Amino acid sequence: MKKSGNFLMIFLVLSVMTIAISAQQTITVRFKETDEVLTNPGIGFMTFQRFNGDDLNEGIRWTEGKPIEYQKFDGNLENKDHPMTSIAYFRIYWRYLEPEMGKYNWPMIDEALKTAHERRQTLLLRVACYGGGPEDVPEWYRSMVGGSDLWQAKWRVDANDQRYAEYFGKFITALGKRYDGHPDLEAVDLAIVGFWGEGAGADMLTQKTMESLVNAYTDNFKKTPLIMLLTDEKTNKYGLSQANVGWRIDCLGDLAFPHDYPVKHKGNPGWGHMENIYPQRIINLGMKDAWEKAPVSLEICHTLKQWKEERGYNIDDVNYIIDESLKWHISSFNAKSSGVPEEWQPLIDRWLKKMGYRFVLRSFSYPAFVAPDEKLDFKSWWDNKGVAPIYKKFLLAIRLTNEKRSEVMITDAIITTWLPGDNLYDDAVFVPLDMPAGIYELQIGIVDRQSHEPKVNLAIEGRDTEGWYPVGKIEIK
Repeated sequence: MKKSGNFLMIFLVLSVMTIAISAQQTITVRFKETDEVLTNPGIGFMTFQRFNGDDLNEGIRWTEGKPIEYQKFDGNLENKDHPMTSIAYFRIYWRYLEPEMGKYNWPMIDEALKTAHERRQTLLLRVACYGGGPEDVPEWYRSMVGGSDLWQAKWRVDANDQRYAEYFGKFITALGKRYDGHPDLEAVDLAIVGFWGEGAGADMLTQKTMESLVNAYTDNFKKTPLIMLLTDEKTNKYGLSQANVGWRIDCLGDLAFPHDYPVKHKGNPGWGHMENIYPQRIINLGMKDAWEKAPVSLEICHTLKQWKEERGYNIDDVNYIIDESLKWHISSFNAKSSGVPEEWQPLIDRWLKKMGYRFVLRSFSYPAFVAPDEKLDFKSWWDNKGVAPIYKKFLLAIRLTNEKRSEVMITDAIITTWLPGDNLYDDAVFVPLDMPAGIYELQIGIVDRQSHEPKVNLAIEGRDTEGWYPVGKIEIK
C-alpha cells in the first residue's frame, strides 16, 4: 500500500511538470532587414586631419603630417559630399610630438581625442618619423646623428643606426603607456620607417633594429588595435608573431593602365599597385587571414576627384576597386577628406553597406513568461552581411522595460567572433530577484562595456531613440 502511494505521488508530480512545460510558450520573432547605410563604430569612411562637420579639402589635394588646423564648428556633424563617419584619422610627424628630447606634446593628441569624441568619432593615429618634403626628424635628433638626408629607399636618416630604434622606440613606448586602451583611440598604425611612415626600406633593416621597432608597439599597445603597413615578409610576419595586427595599404585604386587607356595621368602603363603589389603581398607576407582578428584599413591613392578628373576612371573602374577591397575584408577607408563625385554616390553607398560588419538579427526566440530569479532562455540567429567581424569588445544585452522598471542584462556573447555569414547564439540571463511582476517589453542591443548604452546600429527596422531594438512582450510573474 505504501509503495502504491509513492507511485501515485511521483505520477502526480510528473503530471504537474508536464502541464507546466506544455503551458510555457516560446515566442519566435523574425525581423525586417533594412537597406540603409549605417554609421557604426570602427567601420566606413573616415575624415583625415579633420572631423565630422568640417569643410573638406578643395580640389584634388590634401594635407597630412602637420598639426590639425581646427575649424570653427557650427554644431552640424554632416559632411557635405562625403559620408558620415565614425573615425577621424590623424597622421602627425614625430618632430611635432617630441620637439625636445624626452618632452612630449601630449596636449596635441589629447585635443584630437577630445574633438573626435565630441564629433561622435574615435581617433586612428599614425606617428610618422618624417615626410617626403621639408618634414625631417626632430631637430634634436638630426643634431645628434648629423649628416644630410639620405633619401635612400625613402630614408631621411640611417634607420640602422642604433639611436634610431632607441629614441623613436622610446617615444612609441611612452605613447603606448599613456594611450593604450583609451576609449576614443580606434587604432594605431605600426609605422617604423620610410616617408610618411609608409614602410619603404623596411626590408633593409637589420633583424635587431626591426624587432626593436616593432616591439615598441606590440609591447605597449595591448588593448588598442595595431595596423601594419604591407612592407616585407620579415617585418610583417614578425609583427604577426607578436600580436594580432591588422594591415593597411596607402594607394588603393592605383590601376594598371593599358598603353591606350584614355587618361591624362597614366603613371606606369601596364603596372599598378592593385594588380602588381597588393594581391601578392597580402598572401606572401602572411596577412591573408589577419582580418579575422584585427582590422584592415585602406587609404586611397590620391583622391576620388583625382580618380575622376585626372585618371578618367569610370563606374566600372570604381566598382572593380570596391570589389577588390571587399575581397580583402576592408573595415575602414581613408578618402583623405575629399568629396565624392555625385554620380559615384550609389557606388559608395553599396560599398558602405558591405564594409566591415553589418549585423542582421534574423530571429529571436524566448519564453512568454518567466519568474524573478529564474533564467530567461533565448535563441538567436544573426547574419553578418559585411566582410569582416567587429573588433571592439562590445556586449550583447537584453533589456526588460516598462513604466515601472528597466533592467539591462548582459549576455556572454563574444561578438568579435561573428565572422561574415550566419552566426547562432543561444544563451540565458537571470531575471533579478526583485523584478516586479508585470508585462515588459523585451529589447536587444549591442552596448558599450561601461555605460551599457547601445553603440551599434543593426540592419533591421525598429530602432528606438535610445538605440534599442524591440523584440516583443514578456511577462514576469
